[in-house]
Amino acid sequence: MFSLEGRTALVTGARTGIGRAVAVGLAAAGADLVLHGRDDDLDEVEAEVRGTGRRATRWILDLSDPGRIPEAAERLGPVDVLVNNAGIIRRAPAAGHSYADFRDVLDVNLDAVFLLSRAVGAGMLTRRSGKIIMIASMLSFQGGINVPGYTASKHAVAGLTRVLACEWAASGVQVNAIAPGYIATENTRRLREDPVREAEIAGRIPAGRWGTPEDLVGAAVFLASSASDYVNGHLLAVDGGWLAR
Repeated sequence: MFSLEGRTALVTGARTGIGRAVAVGLAAAGADLVLHGRDDDLDEVEAEVRGTGRRATRWILDLSDPGRIPEAAERLGPVDVLVNNAGIIRRAPAAGHSYADFRDVLDVNLDAVFLLSRAVGAGMLTRRSGKIIMIASMLSFQGGINVPGYTASKHAVAGLTRVLACEWAASGVQVNAIAPGYIATENTRRLREDPVREAEIAGRIPAGRWGTPEDLVGAAVFLASSASDYVNGHLLAVDGGWLAR
């Protein structure tokens, strides 16, 4: 029931980090991949996907201009699994956080997620089958500090996950989210290089370590497969126990 044979998965932000690990993990489970990138620098992840014996194609689009998504999505063939992974973060205290930075984050982390889910979801609804996986965050549950745009976007992604699940579950489309804990990626480099913040964060994680992108693969395969056919609107925390603390 965890096999993805015969399915095509689109992963946004597939070049590095969580997106890359999830893309390769879905391919290892049997899916063919559509790899999204802002530019065409996808050689390494494409080679990894092809190394599993699966097909890989590229979909190049700058999601910071979400208005281009509906037309660009017309170039996509049928997609059985959509992983909305691409995202950006801007760090500054709220009192000095520019509206331009706030808006830039929402464009990629929320507006693009909605428009792509709607575009790809239309085909899923017609076929009465599909999986959409959002990448949420611990900041879908908490406030955080110095990331007002990111926190607002990830709270909104949680709500979008639930409303799409409510509307689409009866049509055979499951919409769920993975909420990663503190994962060692480029987005968290500044935190990991700050000895005070790194120690504060690591000391609060019951697992005793930061997560890796590969820690999310099992959850992604589960939510992409028929094993999760009766899971709808759920935010699955993969956090080393952070929320339980």
